[in-house]
Amino acid sequence: MPGPRKQSFAKPKNAKGTFRRILKYFKPYRGQLVLVLIGLLASVAANIAGTYMLRPIINEYIIPWIGNENPDFTGLIGQLAVMAAVYTIGILGTFMYNRLMINVSTGTLLKLRLEMFTKMQTLPISYFDGRTHGEIMSTYTNDTDVMREMISQGLPSFISSAVRIVGVFTMMIVLNPILTGIAILMLVIMMLITKTIAGRSGRFFKARQDSVGKVNGYIEEMIEGQKVVKVFCHEQAVNSRFDELNETLRRNTAAASTLASIMGPIMNNLSHVTYAIIAASGGLLGVAGIIDIGTLGAFLQYTRSFSMPVAEISQQANNVLSALAGAERIFALLDEKAEEDEGDIVMVNARVNEKGELEECSERTEIWAWKKPTGELIRVRGDVRFEGVTFSYDGKVDVLKNVSLYAKPGQKIAFVGSTGAGKTTITNLINRFYDIQSGRITYDGIPIRQIKKASLRGSLGMVLQDTHLFTGTVRENIRYGRLDATDEEIVSAAKLANAHYFISHLPEGYDTVLTADGANLSQGQRQLIAIARAAVADPPVLILDEATSSIDTRTESLIEKGMDSLMKDRTVFVIAHRLSTVRNSDAIMVLEHGEIIERGNHDELIKQQGKYYQLYMGMFELS
Repeated sequence: MPGPRKQSFAKPKNAKGTFRRILKYFKPYRGQLVLVLIGLLASVAANIAGTYMLRPIINEYIIPWIGNENPDFTGLIGQLAVMAAVYTIGILGTFMYNRLMINVSTGTLLKLRLEMFTKMQTLPISYFDGRTHGEIMSTYTNDTDVMREMISQGLPSFISSAVRIVGVFTMMIVLNPILTGIAILMLVIMMLITKTIAGRSGRFFKARQDSVGKVNGYIEEMIEGQKVVKVFCHEQAVNSRFDELNETLRRNTAAASTLASIMGPIMNNLSHVTYAIIAASGGLLGVAGIIDIGTLGAFLQYTRSFSMPVAEISQQANNVLSALAGAERIFALLDEKAEEDEGDIVMVNARVNEKGELEECSERTEIWAWKKPTGELIRVRGDVRFEGVTFSYDGKVDVLKNVSLYAKPGQKIAFVGSTGAGKTTITNLINRFYDIQSGRITYDGIPIRQIKKASLRGSLGMVLQDTHLFTGTVRENIRYGRLDATDEEIVSAAKLANAHYFISHLPEGYDTVLTADGANLSQGQRQLIAIARAAVADPPVLILDEATSSIDTRTESLIEKGMDSLMKDRTVFVIAHRLSTVRNSDAIMVLEHGEIIERGNHDELIKQQGKYYQLYMGMFELS
């Protein structure tokens, strides 16, 4: 196996812009943020005031007691009580702003997740084609988690430290400008070190977030494909690839954590050095009579308070960089171009009035109509036509080449051909999962670009080769085809798909809970439920993409009998490898390399003795 690939590192592209964008999410919490600021200022002010009280305590109470055999503790006790009250206010302020920031952070992330999930529903299929599930999930988990830490802990700590630095610095100048100058010199050294380390660590935090997404994506992919891995004995190869991804994650995490971890010790040791230098300098000034002991004691405590927030800011700089890296990925998802929908024609329920004219109605009548913005109604009949359609997924290789075909209302159109010939692509274009590069597709004479995608797809019932069942009951999974379907309609649809028998023998019947994409059912049973889901939708047009590929021949014949009534008076597109399932089609299209090379019904194609004849007679295999 090749060694780990060299990872390229990148800093956040626009840290300032990303941060400003995060701040916009705080607008609904302006009132709470004001209280947060009050609590934060109270906490910092109490800390500063409490430290300053050391000066009078030392100068006015402790020093006068030196050599006094009977000191009076009354005044000291009073001062200590005041100090305790001040620090209590600080504790309450700290509790208040921390508690409120939890509300702000959880509320902000709630809004972000809702926006992300909502935006995800608007993205085109091509977005998901180019990304693993794990990479997308990492945005919802790791990236939002680091943002939570930054909002709830990082930002308050950062602001608190900054305010404390200003307050402490002011008090230090008041107490002694000379010692303050020494503290500033040490602060400059600490800030230069912080800037150097933070600048280097930023790119590693970004790389770590990217690596986490790749590792999560690979793990999820392997979990879903565990059976395939075992069937082909690829455990070792899978482990090797995971080792490679995991090693990249380890290197990036180690690099980021190393720089982050040395920040604290460096700042801590520098603060000790600063403390020692100021203590020695203060002692000399005290001997010279320039400073009193109480002032020196308070100043030394401020020195410690001054170093701590600087160290905290240094530490939080890493957390902020990590959060900004995650925020960029979140905003990248939110900024993805949504699926375009320029259509303005919608599908509505309709009925025929006494004059024999179509009119819109609210109740379901099994009659549908296309409603134009002008109010004109055109009955939905299922007339679908391709006119010189050329399509490419990547813009380089044409999957369909100048394809023209038509399906008249009520016709059953079948597509046969080898894998990759373009059969499924045709059905994907009908529902506008992708848009064509050239040509035209019409539905009842209307270009499908003029039809709202929700209405277009709502008019199409699809049974895909790869079935997907959601966590929930069998009843809920069938009802997914039409959310207002009654229990009776669900049972009727299941009977039509020949699924009622096996469903009624499940432990809880229609209320049996399915999990893990229906792992407790056979593949054939899962497809039967998918067919029932399409049946309950009762759409004008049906698309069956290998709908019976996982069902045995006997069950398939029973399903076909039930589906004959479902397909009656509906336009049906069928993709099938079993040629026996397409014999009764009105027209069969034979595709090869993205082109229709033969068309006609079964008897006509057999007489031509071309590709279809060879496939039907077993001279070639569909693959």
